[in-house]
Amino acid sequence: MPAIEIKKNVYWVGATDWDIRNFHGPSYHTNKGTTYNAYLVIDEKITLIDIVDVHFVDEMIENIKQIIDPSKIDYVVVNHVEPDHSGGFPKLMEYIPNAKVFCSKNGKDAMKHHYFGDYEYEIVKTGDVIVLGEKTVKFIEAPMLHWPDSMFSYIEELSLLMPNDAFGQHLASSKIFDDENDMCEVMEEAKKYYANILMPFSPLVVKKIEEIIKMELKIEMIAPSHGIIWRSHPDKIIEKYMEWGQGKVKRKAVVVYDTMWNSTERMARKIVDGLISEGVEVRLYKVSESDMNNIITETLDSKAILVASSTINNTMIPHLAHFLEELMGLKPRNKIGASFGSYGWGRGAVANIEKKLKETGIELVKKGLEIKYVPTDEDLRNCFEYGKEIGKLI
Repeated sequence: MPAIEIKKNVYWVGATDWDIRNFHGPSYHTNKGTTYNAYLVIDEKITLIDIVDVHFVDEMIENIKQIIDPSKIDYVVVNHVEPDHSGGFPKLMEYIPNAKVFCSKNGKDAMKHHYFGDYEYEIVKTGDVIVLGEKTVKFIEAPMLHWPDSMFSYIEELSLLMPNDAFGQHLASSKIFDDENDMCEVMEEAKKYYANILMPFSPLVVKKIEEIIKMELKIEMIAPSHGIIWRSHPDKIIEKYMEWGQGKVKRKAVVVYDTMWNSTERMARKIVDGLISEGVEVRLYKVSESDMNNIITETLDSKAILVASSTINNTMIPHLAHFLEELMGLKPRNKIGASFGSYGWGRGAVANIEKKLKETGIELVKKGLEIKYVPTDEDLRNCFEYGKEIGKLI
């Protein structure tokens, strides 16, 4: 896509990656692609805020050339060192070897470990301001959102916040602004992004938003480093981040299972029926057939997480173990849970699932339900009641 003016004399000069399907290695499935957003500010001091992945640096430079000669850039702001945002840095600096590079203290350390060159770094912290001419850039440190080096940049004269990985989505689109896109799709991708990347840092998200509110920053536009730019609905994504950060939940349950000969699946479906009978919204996933990121996304605003497996080798089916390890790392808040499953000559799956759920911080509200071999009609009635009782607790 060509360069696009997003505010007066501020241009999107990033790149759209339509084809990427795995991010952070294989851990995040980017089924709708992504963007690498970089922003060029034209003033007395020409400034580039954020860069792009190394594979798209030539595209970024061509976009810059539509506006100015890249060699005229005076300042580079590195809000975050992760390679999808800074990978093009060495190639860019071939054009501007004497440009000043602004980053956090942790950012400077990370840049030196990534790119090794002798560049002119200037460390900035919260409240520091650089004057570009008519415009100024104020910096706000945001450590662990989601790396130690992360920070936000804010142009007060334009009420423009550039928060790098915060408020983003992995979404490629031919239209760059929120109001040009399907907002249901945008919000769903923003939710997926938060759940799979920022959920472990939820307390820090809340504190950072509260800090920005105290700073009384007027925010008319949020330009993140992935996905669309919020020009019509910046308030909506801030509101959602507060809800997600505070662990607000709905009358909702996610049931995640795997099964060998369908006994555990039959249990799961009856438990889902019991939950639904109490007016609970439910999502049911067979983990071995489902996208892990979609399951994680649905847990974000669910009150209950129920996990089930047949027993194999005295423990759970491996796909469930992978899911629970992912969940443990993401540190979901304000959840209740339970476990159930079938077994043959030996138990183990339910006990091991319960152990993992406890380690994740999920409150177990029912003793695990286990059925030997194939559920009878009475067993299935018990499953329905099991779901119904958890529904009442929700």
